[in-house]
Amino acid sequence: MSTERGNLSINSENIFPIIKKWLYSDHDIFFRELISNACDAITKLKKLEAMGELDLPDDNQFKVMVKVNPEEKTITFTDNGIGMTADEVKEYINQIAFSGATKFVEQYKDKANEDQIIGHFGLGFYSAFMVADKVTIDSLSWQPGAKAVHWESESGLEFEMSDSDRAERGTEITLYLNEDSYEFCNEYRAKEIINKYCSFMPVEIYFENANAPVEKKEAEEVADDKKEEAEPKPINNPNPLWTKHPNDCTDEEYKEFYRNVFHDYREPLFWIHLNMDYPFNLKGILYFPKINTEYDSLEGLIKLYNNQVFIADNIKEVIPEFLMLLKGVIDCPDLPLNVSRSALQNDGFVKKISDYISKKVADKLTGMFKVDRENYDKYWDDISPFVKFGCLKDDKFRDRVKDIIIYKNLEGKYITLPEYIQASTKASDIDKEVVDEDKTADVADDKLVDVTDDKDTDKSDADSEDIKDKEDGQKEDKKTIIYYVTDEKQQSQYINIFKEGGLDALILTHNIDQPFITQLEYHDQTIKFQRIDAEISDSFKEDTEKKDEKLLKKNTEAMTKLFRKVLGKDKLEIKVEKLKNEKLSSLITLSEEGRRMQDMMRMYSMPGMDNSLFGDSELLVLNANNKLVQYILNNEKSEHTPMICEQLYDLALLSHRPLEPEAMTKFISRSNEIMLLLTK
Repeated sequence: MSTERGNLSINSENIFPIIKKWLYSDHDIFFRELISNACDAITKLKKLEAMGELDLPDDNQFKVMVKVNPEEKTITFTDNGIGMTADEVKEYINQIAFSGATKFVEQYKDKANEDQIIGHFGLGFYSAFMVADKVTIDSLSWQPGAKAVHWESESGLEFEMSDSDRAERGTEITLYLNEDSYEFCNEYRAKEIINKYCSFMPVEIYFENANAPVEKKEAEEVADDKKEEAEPKPINNPNPLWTKHPNDCTDEEYKEFYRNVFHDYREPLFWIHLNMDYPFNLKGILYFPKINTEYDSLEGLIKLYNNQVFIADNIKEVIPEFLMLLKGVIDCPDLPLNVSRSALQNDGFVKKISDYISKKVADKLTGMFKVDRENYDKYWDDISPFVKFGCLKDDKFRDRVKDIIIYKNLEGKYITLPEYIQASTKASDIDKEVVDEDKTADVADDKLVDVTDDKDTDKSDADSEDIKDKEDGQKEDKKTIIYYVTDEKQQSQYINIFKEGGLDALILTHNIDQPFITQLEYHDQTIKFQRIDAEISDSFKEDTEKKDEKLLKKNTEAMTKLFRKVLGKDKLEIKVEKLKNEKLSSLITLSEEGRRMQDMMRMYSMPGMDNSLFGDSELLVLNANNKLVQYILNNEKSEHTPMICEQLYDLALLSHRPLEPEAMTKFISRSNEIMLLLTK
């Protein structure tokens, strides 16, 4: 054919700013687009062969070759796919992409990736002009008798077409890089980008550096290396693990895939293999990673693919937010992408994909809870942040997993919330039966009263109704208390008290536990979570007679005045109680509401609020059965009493949190002074 020259389109100056600025915000994306087009060309040829349109030799090897030439500042992409005739080059490269440029610009230039425009052949190819001053195409079609065609353009504004001397079927595209893009012909940079976008493309990709130095080898080494040199290895994996059926994958393959993709050499806890064909095509693998401590980053990584072409990481429209804490890959060929493949259409279809993924995770966890409880318990500490975060973010997910959420108790066993409630209410049920018997006796005594006045009878009936209403109201207000621990070391004194009293509590030490239990209380108005140091349970106190209660009240008033004066805390509340454990001298309780408010202030970086809130709701409990407390009760005016008061307060405070530096210095000095007194 004679040389043909022409302008691509009078509107090309309008479309190129779109391609360069918003269509492809990352300039390295041209690697993905050109390699993807090459894979498409091979896929089309495979389909023609399957349809019987052509016969290929048995030794035919489909492949894409990427060659960089750092000296000439070029990159060449070669495939042995379907190829193009001169007419097809005119149609696909010159006409569709640019003769329709006016319509394209009008439809898309003012829209933020709202519409699905993938399929505009040629636009992906023109991403090359983001980095190249000149681009050439040499292509030979698969059709019998076709002639090879050469196409070239500088800056994408004008083109020139002529015959080509290419003899092999397929297409070769060469980019002559502009000055700002020389980095892309560097071997290591090019491989890095190919690995990012093309690691799992469905056709083998080979890489060559035209300027790579040739190592001199000894004669005997050459013979050994000839075979290896004759069989270069692809730099991608065209058959990734997620494309296989789960039954065909071994545990070691799953672990190896995890290591290779996420460069995490800690073994994942377990994984979920997604494999769905209807109503949409979706495959993938989600891994639950191991978290060493709560301070580890919970930032996961979900890689999204479209027909094995990398799209993006952590796309919120497809991946439920809470599952972004996981690591994995998801491949969905049916995703409604825009032409740059960087954004999704916001439609109901995408929401269905997200819901499906969420459901599959819930099903996996439920199945493990029912069938493999031993491993489920073993993994729980690591997976609980994911599960609880999912409950906070996704109501449907919460409904699916609410019955399989477990908690570690003080004995180190994992139990469900109903199991905890059932165990903790056994003793109280026995007490309740005794109380009910007493009430029955009282009612029997009341029946002996002779009622002769009708008005009195009416009044009695009215009183009974009032009592019934009050009892019903109390029943509605009464909630099951669920005790919990947030710091096993800091709250060890309270834990020991609970164990001695035969009570249990749940271990909730992760940051996510506080908002999680708040949500549980919201959805179940019959329960209330209370930290073990929020109050002293009656189970820890001795039964007292009325005279003892009067004495305790009198002592409370006296100690309140004394401690407020000694400590300089006008709002400090004191209560003197008879605790069963005589070794305990003092305890501080902080109301659940006050502590939660304190945690919220700390969360929002308002530490200045802590002390005032703590002071308003702080209660110091003194054990009247403890000898040290008895000393200050009986020797209020002793010279040693102020020092003992300070010591009792600091000892109680240490069960909550470390002392401030100045307070700790005083505590140590005071402790030494007390020990010296013992030696005198």
